[in-house]
This record gives sequence, structure tokens and C-alpha cells, in this order.
Amino acid sequence: MTTRRTAVVTGGGSGIGRACAVRLAADGFAVAVLDLNEDAAIRVAKEIAEAGHVAAAFRADVGERAAVNAAMDAVRQAFGPIQVLVNNAGVTGTHAFMKITDELWDRIIRVNLTGAFYCCQAVVPDMVAAGWGRIVNISSSSAQGGQPFMVHYVSSKAGLIGLTKALALELGPRGITVNTIPPGFVDTPMLRDAEGRGHLGGSVDEHAQRTPVRRPGRPEDIAAACSFLCRDEAGYITGQIIGVNGGRNT
Repeated sequence: MTTRRTAVVTGGGSGIGRACAVRLAADGFAVAVLDLNEDAAIRVAKEIAEAGHVAAAFRADVGERAAVNAAMDAVRQAFGPIQVLVNNAGVTGTHAFMKITDELWDRIIRVNLTGAFYCCQAVVPDMVAAGWGRIVNISSSSAQGGQPFMVHYVSSKAGLIGLTKALALELGPRGITVNTIPPGFVDTPMLRDAEGRGHLGGSVDEHAQRTPVRRPGRPEDIAAACSFLCRDEAGYITGQIIGVNGGRNT
């Protein structure tokens, strides 16, 4: 990379987002770590800086357009135009279908789907001006196979896959690729919380034994795929669902 490009990772304060931020920084990007939890974002940015790379923390609620626009403006002031966006910020929920209230539905759709929409609209002009851009949307394997008691979450992630495919067609002629990674069974705080609540239908170890590669995924597995999709060499890959799930979905 001859000139340093700027990457934004939403939900970058922990889990998959943190791993993507760390990896992209190591790849040579200036990384903006966006998170609703500012302290978490600061910790990740500090970790990256201590490794000798470039990063800064920014607080934003991706479900609020004004907050997204303000954060992206702050990123530009720090690092310049934005060429890479990883839409990773998300919330989950486990509720019986008839127990999903308007508030629960709206919150998950607002963060997981509308948030990605806001972030894309905020940065695409930078990518169009550069004639180059990479958008990676972190969806979910549950959007491919379904998941009981998670209709709101699955719907939001399925919408993210649809957004990916449609936007890829529209932006392809401008040198911008749009792809989605639906992680499957990745060992994150969110997964461990679900295990603790008894929502997995077994332990993480039990599920790992039913996974073809016999282990849960690691956030770094997702980050590796994200890293490739953000390279120049991935310019002929767009509109694709790149499953990283240990063979659980094929």
C-alpha cells in the first residue's frame, strides 16, 4: 500500500470488531475504532498504537444518523477520506416470536440494519471520489439457516445480506466492492453470554464437536477474511456471501 488508506470498523471495541480493527491496522490502514462504548474503543486503539500501528477511537451510536455523520467527519479530520468500512456493530436478542415487542424489533433493526445503511451513506461519497472502496458487512449464518427465538435478529442480518447484494451492483462501476461475511459459531463475549443464559442448546464445547473443524471460530478467523476482502487483490469479488463457519453452513 503506497499511501495509507483509512478504514472504519464499527463495533470495534470488542470481539469480531476488535479483531478486524487490529488486523486492518497491521495491514497498513489507519483505523478508526467506532463503538458506542467509548472506553472499549479507546482500549483497542491504544492496543493498536502500542503495536506500532495507526488508530484512534470514536464514539458513535450507529443507529443515529447525526451521530454517524459526526463520527465520520471526525475520522476525516484525523485521517482523511474513508476508503474502507466494516459494518460490524450489532445487538442481539433471544425472545419467543410473540414476545417480540415493537421496541425490541425496532432496536435490533435500527442498529443492525439501519446503522449499516447510515454508515454506508456517510462514507460512499469518499469512495466514489477516490474511485476505490471496500465495504464489508458482518452479517450472521443465522440469516442463512434461520434460528428459533431470534426472528428479529435473523431478519436484521438477512436484510444486511440483501443490502450487500443490491449495493454491490450499484457501486461496482465506481470501483467499490461490497461483500458480507456471515460468521458461524464464533467464540465472542456474545456467544459466551448466550451459553450462560442457556440459549445455545448445549455448551460451546458440545457445539464445537458437531462442527466439521472441531472448534469454535475465533474473531481472528473473521478478521482474516475481512482483511482479504479489503485488499486491492479482491477487486473482482463483490456482492458475495463469504461464509466463515468451520463448515457448519456450506
